[in-house]
Amino acid sequence: MLKSFFQGAAIFAAPFFVTGVCAQTFPSKPLRMLIGFPAGSSSDVVGRIVAQKLGDGLAQNVVFENRPGAGANIAAEAVAKSPADGYTLLYANTGIAVAHSAYAKLGYDVLRDLTPVGMAAAGPHMLIVNPALPVKSVKDLIALAKARPREMNVASSGAGNSDHFAYELFRSMTGAEMTHIAYKGGGQATVDLISGQMAAYFSGMAQALPHVRAGRVRALAVTGSKRSDIAPQLPTMIEAGVPGYEHLLWNAVLVPAATPKDAIARLDSELSKVVAAPDLRERFAAIGVEPAQKNAAQMAAYLKSEIDKYSKIVRAIGLKID
Repeated sequence: MLKSFFQGAAIFAAPFFVTGVCAQTFPSKPLRMLIGFPAGSSSDVVGRIVAQKLGDGLAQNVVFENRPGAGANIAAEAVAKSPADGYTLLYANTGIAVAHSAYAKLGYDVLRDLTPVGMAAAGPHMLIVNPALPVKSVKDLIALAKARPREMNVASSGAGNSDHFAYELFRSMTGAEMTHIAYKGGGQATVDLISGQMAAYFSGMAQALPHVRAGRVRALAVTGSKRSDIAPQLPTMIEAGVPGYEHLLWNAVLVPAATPKDAIARLDSELSKVVAAPDLRERFAAIGVEPAQKNAAQMAAYLKSEIDKYSKIVRAIGLKID
């Protein structure tokens, strides 16, 4: 009878033992991290660093995969519909909060189908213009755009992306009308700004800084509420004459909503270590961004607040993307 008791106990305990082993061994194979932007974009540059360091901490390779298009929603939908096992990650930015209300049709719901692992970086956009444009300040740009409504082109890395929304917010607050041209990524947008086909671009800092330093573009302001430590000489949009303007480009890691909690906890823990690493701040500073740490729970609350904020602005300016 005693033998039967122990056999029964072993059978009862088996599922818990297996669960414990699974929790300890995740991840047991390489992971994939999808991003909805092409190589060379601001989020791509930062995301590759995060993926590499996250892989080091997990002792597994994190394959970084570019899936650009549809305002980064192709990648987001692909992850939302992937197996919820913790092995497929999404590297997203502010645009995913904007897309929730800005797109007429989406094949996923960020609040229902995805869940955050944590934030990795945050920082302002940089308003840059072609150096041949006769403007030296944000006020000059506003005046020129009002004098020549919709004659000048403003670039973005894609309709509904964070840089597009930076312009839409600027337009709604200043009345400066330019013609929006959506690219499939920030790299070509920057090239065409330098060539003179575009007049202005609310670029990511990482992408803009090398060209600003080389004199290929002119920087007018940053879009945060405080000056950037990376380019402290540049005024904020508020200081430059647009009261109340603030728009941040944040980067975060998300997974399918039904991903096991132990896998999310492991990813959250390792991402927090990545973001807190002293050498990361130096690497990020060199390309124009700053680490920003929010754990899974904090990022979930922040994402909801960002969606609420941008939904109100999308309705106010009548933005709708097919």
